[in-house]
Amino acid sequence: MAVSSLALDSRFRGKDEGRKHITLLRPGMTRGYSVSRNLRRLGIATTMKNDDRPRHYHKDTLLTHVGRNPEANFGAVNPPVYHASTILSKNMAEWEAKRAAPPFSVIRYGLHGTPTTFALEELLANVEGGYRTMIVSSGLAAVTGPLQALLGTGDHCLMVDSAYGPARNFCEGILKKCGVETTYYDPLIGEGIAQLIRPNTKVVYCESPGSLTFEVQDIPAIAAVAHKHGARVLMDNTWGTPYLFRSFEHGVDVSIHAATKYICGHSDVMLGAVICNEESFLPVRSAMAQIGHSAAPDDVFYALRGMRTLSARLERHQRNALEVAKWLQTRPEVSRVLYPALPEDPGHAIWKRDFLGASGLFGVVLKPASKEQVYTFIDALDLFGIGASWGGFESLIQPAYPQSGRTATKWDAEGPLVRIHIGLEDPQDLMADLAQGLDKMKTA
Repeated sequence: MAVSSLALDSRFRGKDEGRKHITLLRPGMTRGYSVSRNLRRLGIATTMKNDDRPRHYHKDTLLTHVGRNPEANFGAVNPPVYHASTILSKNMAEWEAKRAAPPFSVIRYGLHGTPTTFALEELLANVEGGYRTMIVSSGLAAVTGPLQALLGTGDHCLMVDSAYGPARNFCEGILKKCGVETTYYDPLIGEGIAQLIRPNTKVVYCESPGSLTFEVQDIPAIAAVAHKHGARVLMDNTWGTPYLFRSFEHGVDVSIHAATKYICGHSDVMLGAVICNEESFLPVRSAMAQIGHSAAPDDVFYALRGMRTLSARLERHQRNALEVAKWLQTRPEVSRVLYPALPEDPGHAIWKRDFLGASGLFGVVLKPASKEQVYTFIDALDLFGIGASWGGFESLIQPAYPQSGRTATKWDAEGPLVRIHIGLEDPQDLMADLAQGLDKMKTA
C-alpha cells in the first residue's frame, strides 16, 4: 500500500496507533496519467517532457507537475497567463481543422478556454480521477451550470436537505420556473433513496459532508441506486477537495468545487470547477458553453498556483483543526463538535472508509446561550475573522442557522451553532483566543 504525504494522527487510517503516516485505503497511485496529443501539440498540460511515456505518479507528484510544460514556454516553470478573446488561424485550412476538431479539444475562442485554462482543467481532472474539467467564474456557477445542463421541463431532481443554501435557492427559483420538480432528502438516507426515485428522476445531488451540519453521506450506496435507475450523481466536493475525496471512485458522475476555497487557498479569487466522467462531460460542457460560462485568466492562474501547495496546506489545516476540535470538546460551553475526523462524530466510520483526510471546516454546537452571548463570543475574538467563505489561510467564524433551510429533516440542536474554519495559524494561539472569547460569553 502506498502512503500519503499527510503526516497526521494515525487513528485516521490503519490500526497501528504508533504509525506516523496515514495509510491509504487503496494504492495511492492514480490511474495512468495521460494527455491528449492534441493538447500536447498546443503546449498544454503535460508533465515536464514532450514524450509519450506512460506515467503512473502519486497525487503529490501530479500536483507539482501536471498542467505545466516548460519545454513549450521557453523553460518557464509556470505556464503564462493568456489574456485572449480572439484566436487567429494562420490560414483557412487551420480554421476548418479547428471547426472539425472534437468539441472543446482545441483553442479557437477565448470564451471556451486558453492554454492557461486547459492547464488547470487537466490538473484538476487528474488529481480527482475524472475525465475532463470545466472552469467557471464562481463556486455557485459550478453548482447551477450542471443542474441546468442535465435537467429540463418535466424532470425530477433529488437534492440533499443539507446542501449549500444557494443550491436550494436555485432549485426553488430558476429550476422551478423551468418546470423541474425538486424533492429534498435526508443526507443519511443511503440506499433508502430508492424509495424517492421516480421514472423522471434525472439527477441525485449530494454534498458530503453537509453544509453547516457536516453529515457524511454514503455516496457509493446512493450512487448505486441512482445509476440503477438511470440518474446521474452530482456532488459538491468542496470540503473534500480533489485531493481528499476521489469522487469518481465512489460513483459520482459530476464533481462540483468552489475553487474559491481550498483550490485557490488565499481568499483572493472567485472561481468554480466542474469535473466530469466521460459520459457526462459533453452534455455538461456543451450546455455550460451555450449559457456562456467562463473564467478570468488571472483567476485561473491563481488557482494553478494554489494547487501546487494544496497537499501541504491541507495537512496543516487538518492537523490544526483536529487539535482545536478536540480542545473544544473539553470546554464546558460546548455541547458537541461536528467534525467527521473526530472518532465520536456520527459520520466518522463512513468518512474513514471513503475520505483520505479532512479539511479545516467544522461546526460547533454550543450549550444553550442567547443570541447576545453568541455575538459577544464572536466579537471578542482577535484571530478569527467574521466571514462567509472559508478555505483560505486564515481562521474564520460565523453563526449558522441550518433550521431555516431544511424541509426533509429537522435541525433541533440543544444550543446555537457556529461554523469555524481553522487556518494556518499556530493552534495554541487559536485555542487561547477561543478560550478568552468563551469566557466573555459566559459573562454577557
